[in-house]
Amino acid sequence: MTNTEPRGYHGIDIGGSKIELVAFDAAFAEVFRERVATPGHDFLAFVQAVAGLVKRADDALGSKAPVGIGLPGVADAQTGRQLSSNVPALNGRLVAPALEEALGRPVAIGNDCQCFALSEAQGGAADGLPTMFGAILGTGAGGGYCAGGLLQRGFNGVAGEWGHWSVPAHLLARYGLSVIPCACGRQGCFERYVSGPGMSMLHRHLGGDGAEPMVIAARANAGDALAQAALATHLDLLAHALSNLVLGLDPHAIVLGGGLSQLPHLYQHLPGAVRRHLFPGAQVPPILPPRFGDAGGARGAALLARQHLPSN
Repeated sequence: MTNTEPRGYHGIDIGGSKIELVAFDAAFAEVFRERVATPGHDFLAFVQAVAGLVKRADDALGSKAPVGIGLPGVADAQTGRQLSSNVPALNGRLVAPALEEALGRPVAIGNDCQCFALSEAQGGAADGLPTMFGAILGTGAGGGYCAGGLLQRGFNGVAGEWGHWSVPAHLLARYGLSVIPCACGRQGCFERYVSGPGMSMLHRHLGGDGAEPMVIAARANAGDALAQAALATHLDLLAHALSNLVLGLDPHAIVLGGGLSQLPHLYQHLPGAVRRHLFPGAQVPPILPPRFGDAGGARGAALLARQHLPSN
């Protein structure tokens, strides 16, 4: 082992339907990209799929590069076993040791939302800022917090899981919403109300058909009162959650990710909505669209490898 910079890094973004590897050179220019279908129910096939991607990327770079991996869910801090994954084959598994053995090297593993945040903190929308929070709004709601361009994972490695804060009773009462069980085992998590499926649920709750978020937004723009009410309800719930981020972490910027980050009205109206949930004098940080979008997960995983793994 030397103190020289590796010739490159591999970042792997793992989702329920695909595994994507992006290889970068030492200057973080992309040099290789490949994706394969996720073997969602066969752990051995999953490990073999990752190993095959890494071998082909090693060959492309001409070196045995450090590997960072972004996984959905979190690992139990005591046992190391994967929890809350949307890849069933990983649930309850010791994923890191299995991959390290198959790849013949250490791996840096982080939550996929944390990898998104790290990518936007280094070269992304929040590049150069002292602190930032990356808030994912997709099929779920999660995120990551970076300070000095580095990911802050916390004692349990779950820093940034704002989607599993509970919606306060006064907001549920304001909109006549019930306390919805969450897949994490808790009740009334923000994720169930402000994610993409959450927006559809709100539309249905108000008497609509539960359309997809982009359809709801298009209807609202066309003057549909029911769709406008669904967006307004969603905006208020989301604003309350982000106000808690401001009060708890006071980031210098909030970068939105996931499918809902494509909705223009969020950048137009969220700052004012968040401000209404803050005490007088507290300012809302910039709320920004992502620079790397869906490509940020693999890039963030590679940056995680650079942050945590020794040079080879």
